[in-house]
Amino acid sequence: MSNNNQLLPQMATVIEIVNETANIKTFRIRLNDKAAMNSLTFKPGQVGQLSLFGIGESTFVINSSPTRMEYLQFSILKVGEVTQKLHQLKVGDQIGVRAPLGNAFPCEKMKGKDILFIGGGIGMAPLRTLLVYMLDNRDDYGKITLLYGGRSPGDMAFQEDLHEWTSRKDMETVLTIDNPFEGWDFEVGLIPNILLDMAPSPENCVAVTCGPPIMIKFTINALKKLSFPDEAILTTLERRMKCGVGLCGRCNIGEKYVCVDGPVFTWAELKLLPSEL
Repeated sequence: MSNNNQLLPQMATVIEIVNETANIKTFRIRLNDKAAMNSLTFKPGQVGQLSLFGIGESTFVINSSPTRMEYLQFSILKVGEVTQKLHQLKVGDQIGVRAPLGNAFPCEKMKGKDILFIGGGIGMAPLRTLLVYMLDNRDDYGKITLLYGGRSPGDMAFQEDLHEWTSRKDMETVLTIDNPFEGWDFEVGLIPNILLDMAPSPENCVAVTCGPPIMIKFTINALKKLSFPDEAILTTLERRMKCGVGLCGRCNIGEKYVCVDGPVFTWAELKLLPSEL
């Protein structure tokens, strides 16, 4: 961005809103400064701070892909005061943006490897940016598999993407819900259990998972049962991030700051820190 002060938001305009579920909305925005928008670069996994002046600021992953820079996309689960106000935004409204912040998925190191995505609910957001990036650079990666789940069909976000991904021949997509639901034609069961049934090979494979903390915990347990090495399990942590640049200390876990050292961590890194999952 042309603004070098990471603490100073740039103004942006909401250009499109997608109602994903009853409590998740996707916002597509563009920076008002065209030069800044044209020069903006980020990597899959990095986050941004969205601010409503007089209300507050919250952290969300940029879940559009750097291969598609028509806009920046953020998907927001309504859970608190700031997110409730963000859900009230309309097309044309103004919003403050500080981005990109944090680290990213190691896309270069993942080249030539099979990639296993495991997402639950809004946890699909950080996986989406990496998945779209890899599909747009398909020849650089091996087999791509997606396991995505929600409590019910109505809790599954990114329906347009899911329709595309389930129809693609160059990836495998497995969808699941927690309990039977009339008209549901895919898997039924908790994500860790479906993962064990799938039994993906850990050989030359990187697993990337994100979702509710309890889902991540049991998914990592399942991956360990499947003999995935700690270094080959990636996840993201975005909770408690405030300043985004390592100043306020609100997001520290032990000696790590989620906003600077994360939000992307390997399980090898996380298992050495105080438990957050």
